[in-house]
Amino acid sequence: MASTEGLVPITRAFLASYYDKYPFPPLSDDVSRLSSDIASLIQLLTLQSPPSQGEASLIDEANRQPPHKIDENMWKNREQMEEILFLLQPSRWPLQLREPSTSEDAEFSSMLRHVKANIDNALTAMISFQTKNSERVFSTVMTYMPQDFRGTLIRQQKERSERNKQAEVDALVSSGGSIRDTYALLWKQQMERRRQLAQLGSATGVYKTLVKYLVGVPQVLLDFIRQINDDDGPMEEQRERYGPPLYSLTKMVTAIRVFLTLLWERYDTFKLNKEQMNLLSEAAIVYTSEFERFVTFISDVFANSPFFISADTAGILGSRENEEYKEIIVQAGRTYEVSLMVESENSYIGWDFSLMQGKISMDIGFSVEYISASGEKTVSVLFSFQTVFKRIIHYISFFKISIQIVILKGDYEFSHCS
Repeated sequence: MASTEGLVPITRAFLASYYDKYPFPPLSDDVSRLSSDIASLIQLLTLQSPPSQGEASLIDEANRQPPHKIDENMWKNREQMEEILFLLQPSRWPLQLREPSTSEDAEFSSMLRHVKANIDNALTAMISFQTKNSERVFSTVMTYMPQDFRGTLIRQQKERSERNKQAEVDALVSSGGSIRDTYALLWKQQMERRRQLAQLGSATGVYKTLVKYLVGVPQVLLDFIRQINDDDGPMEEQRERYGPPLYSLTKMVTAIRVFLTLLWERYDTFKLNKEQMNLLSEAAIVYTSEFERFVTFISDVFANSPFFISADTAGILGSRENEEYKEIIVQAGRTYEVSLMVESENSYIGWDFSLMQGKISMDIGFSVEYISASGEKTVSVLFSFQTVFKRIIHYISFFKISIQIVILKGDYEFSHCS
């Protein structure tokens, strides 16, 4: 288990200086030129025959601004590539292309096979990037987790959770779900992962104590997952730096998909000339080349980007303040009292204690009182050390069951003892 002593989560300011070392070479000017040309072809097709309701919806999507999040754009590109590959299956081609009777149709059929091969390669690169990035993040997180049975349980839970998610996708596909339906589900699953991590990072009270102590999740990691996706957090710097070129590629691949969709429905009456055929081929080549270049670049940036930095690097002087945790040494024969504000009766309070070596037989008592706003004392509980010790043993036994419940709710397994 890697030490997190003296570390704090990356900050937006740190990422800004880090990203200064990794400027993305601008996209080829061909991206904007070809995107504009494809948009003109789409307009020609709609003039040839007014779009259906479904086609109009696709055109509206192509005209909208792409999503703001980097990962959502990645999923959107992957979805559009799969839609294009579906359209480029020979069985989906217009009859004239499946059984070409002219040299122009034969040439276009050959060109479409090359387009399909390029998109196939780009999709493979996309899937590889997402898989490796997910594995890298999880592996990095696990280096800060206990390297014992708890770490093993977390890994097993992640594998089980991902199998369940894949089974959900497989069931949708088997029942006739469309590519759009499939990717809507995949993105929903991704947002659920993010929501669960955000809840974990923002945990309070007894659940936070469970996460930190029984499972061993370090505080710095909880801080990281709580703030990483804040509106003005570290990831916003990433979006500002690398979002614009990705947004352009998202719009380009969406336009290619819309163009093919409209063309297939109008191929009987709208024949592409040589220049228009070449335009489609060039657009596919430029898109896949630039997209693979972007994915290779961003993969290297992510692989070298740290999760944590030293407090000094972050410009933080001294130790971090934590208003929820306080440590005190109580001498023998003394009483120490702490007053806490709680939301209501039945709120949870957690404490840890340790004994100096050789003093295990020392008599220790814990008293908890609840005093209402009117001053009425409504709760008074006293534990002897022996009782507390048995209670902790009982908690450990209980949380073996509780872990299974937590597992069913999330991608990772976090629990703990107070």
